[in-house]
Amino acid sequence: MKLYEKLAGDIEGLIASGVLLPGERIPSVRHTSQQHKLSITTVLKAYVLLESKGAIESRPQSGYFVRQRTDAAISPGFGIRPSKPRPVSTEVDVSHLVLSTLRSIGRDETVPLGSPYPDPSLFPWQRVNQYTNAIARRHRSWNLMDDLPPGNEQLIREIARRYLENGLAVDPQEIIITVGATEAITLCLQAVAKPGDTIAVESPTFYAMLLAIERMGMRAIEISTDPYEGISIESLEEIIKKQPIKACMVMPNFQNPLGFQMSDQRKMALVELLAKHDIPAIENGVYNELYFGESHPSSLKSFDKKGLVLHCASFSKSLSAAYRIGWALTGRYRAKVEELKFLNTLTTSSIPQMAIAEYLKNDGFDHHLRRIRKAYAQQASIMAAAVKRFFPAGTKISHPMGGYVLWVELPKTVDSMKLYQRALACQITIAPGRMFSVSNAYKHCIRLNYSYPWTPEIEQAIILLGKLITEFL
Repeated sequence: MKLYEKLAGDIEGLIASGVLLPGERIPSVRHTSQQHKLSITTVLKAYVLLESKGAIESRPQSGYFVRQRTDAAISPGFGIRPSKPRPVSTEVDVSHLVLSTLRSIGRDETVPLGSPYPDPSLFPWQRVNQYTNAIARRHRSWNLMDDLPPGNEQLIREIARRYLENGLAVDPQEIIITVGATEAITLCLQAVAKPGDTIAVESPTFYAMLLAIERMGMRAIEISTDPYEGISIESLEEIIKKQPIKACMVMPNFQNPLGFQMSDQRKMALVELLAKHDIPAIENGVYNELYFGESHPSSLKSFDKKGLVLHCASFSKSLSAAYRIGWALTGRYRAKVEELKFLNTLTTSSIPQMAIAEYLKNDGFDHHLRRIRKAYAQQASIMAAAVKRFFPAGTKISHPMGGYVLWVELPKTVDSMKLYQRALACQITIAPGRMFSVSNAYKHCIRLNYSYPWTPEIEQAIILLGKLITEFL
C-alpha cells in the first residue's frame, strides 16, 4: 500500500468510527504533513482520494471537511456554466496573441502551466529515436518519390490497424499523413471551404482551429458549448437555418480547453444534423487515446455514412511531439486533400514516419498509453484539488474526462491577460482565455496544463497564482 493510500485509509477509519463527524473540519494539509512526517504532495493525494470517494469535501479558503452523509454529490464542474456567445460571423485575428504566448511558454526557466504540450518525460522518445537512428543507417540514399502523399504505407497500415483495435474499421485509402494535426486540420478546411466562408466552431474552442480559419481568410461563428455535453446541437441547427455554414469544426472527445466527452447519442445527432444539410465536419481527435474511462471513446467518424466527416489526429499528444506526424481520414474529400497536401508541403519526412510505424508494430504502445492515462487522471485530481484549495471563492473549474488541460473560470473582475503578464514576471506560464475565442467572452478564464508530475515547484506556482488572482479582487 502506498503512503497516501494508507493515510486515506486511516482517515476513513476515523470517520467511520465517529472520531471525525460530518461537517467537521479535518486537519489542514500542512498540519497533517508535519504530524505524520509526510510530504505535502502525499497528503494532498490522500485528500484527493478521499474526496473522490465522497468521504470529504474541500471548501475554498476554508480547508477540507467531512462530507455530510445526506449531501448530494458536488457537481463535477463546481458550477461552471455553458457559454452563450452572440451568433455573429466574425473575422478571426488570434495569431499574434497565440504566437507571443507560445514563445513565452517555451522558456526553460518557467513553470509550464500554460503549455499546450504534454510532459515529454512520459514519452518513450529514446526508443523511437533508436528506430530513427537505425532507419537512417540502413538508408544511405533517399528517393523523394517515396515521400509523396499519401505517406508511408507501413505507417498507414499501422494507423488503420489501431483504429480497428479501437472499434472503428477505416479504409486505409482514406488516410493521408501530414505534418502534425495542425496541417491536417488546415488541409481539410481548405478542401471544404474558401476565403470568406463561415465556419461554425465550439465556444470556447482550441486555438489551432481558429488559426486555421484565420489563415484561410474565413470567418468563424461561435456555437454555445456545454462543459459536459459539448456543442449545442440545438443552437447550431438554429444558426444553420438563418445563415450559410460551410463547415463545422469540433473536438468531441476531451475538448481543449473544456475537457468534456460528448455522448454517443449527441455525436450521432450532430453527424445527422450536418448530413441533413450536407455540411462537412472537421473532427479534431488528437486526445482520443488519452481517455480516463474504461474504454476508447467513439468518434464522429463512427457515425459518418456520407463521407462528410474529416477526422484529424496526430501522435504529438500521445507518443512524440518532436516528430510532428499527424494524419487525416478524409472521407469523400480524399483526392482534394491529397492534392492540397502536395501543393502545400509536398511531403512529410519519411524517417519519422517509418520510426513511428516500427514502434507501433514492435513495442508496447498500449502499455505506454495506460501509464500516461493513469498519470494524467491522478494529476488532474491533484490540480483540481489544489485550485479549489488555493484560488479565491467564486472560482469554477472543468471536469476533464481525458487529456491534460484544466479550464478555470475566475471571478469576473479578473483579467486573464493581466494575470498572464504578472504570472510570467514570476516565471509561471498560463494560457489566457482570450486565446480560445474570437470574442472577449473568456477574458476571466485560464487554461492550466496538469501533465507534469506534481512537485513543490508546481504547488508553489498554484499558491502564488491564487495570491495574484486575489489581488485582482
